Amino acid sequence: MIEVVLNDRLGKKVRVKCNDDDTMGDLKKLVAAQTGTREWYPIYKDHITLKDYEIHDGMGQLYYN
Repeated sequence: MIEVVLNDRLGKKVRVKCNDDDTMGDLKKLVAAQTGTREWYPIYKDHITLKDYEIHDGMGQLYYN
């Protein structure tokens, strides 16, 4: 299990726990459940896993709208 830190570019940070074999679509659903935000930059494809994007525990920040 890893913890991903997300930033909405307005200073609000969200920490989400997920597995590294979860897809970006799964991560988007977890973030939407915690924040109510569904806007993401289109570079993140839903069917690709976090491991494929090389997203690790404690790494930098992902940005969402």
